[in-house]
Amino acid sequence: MLFDHMKTDLSIDEEEKSYTEKQGQYLAFIFYYTKINGVPPAQIDLQRYFAVTPPTIHQMILQLEKKGLISRTPNTARSLKLRISEEQLPRLK
Repeated sequence: MLFDHMKTDLSIDEEEKSYTEKQGQYLAFIFYYTKINGVPPAQIDLQRYFAVTPPTIHQMILQLEKKGLISRTPNTARSLKLRISEEQLPRLK
């Protein structure tokens, strides 16, 4: 991944920021949940909000991590961190 050393945040380059509408909703939820609660969401929080199964949440987290849109510490609760800025997020529906 190429980082612009002049940036002070962990934003990824614009051309690397590509995600589906659904992935964007997950990213927006992670952002707003963290902003409101002071901690990132647990997988159960994502599951409840999006009304999906635990395997679906796990696969989405893996996809977002593979694309470099989030980072996490495996086997550590509430360790999701966005790697894009708020300006790059869609509105949460």
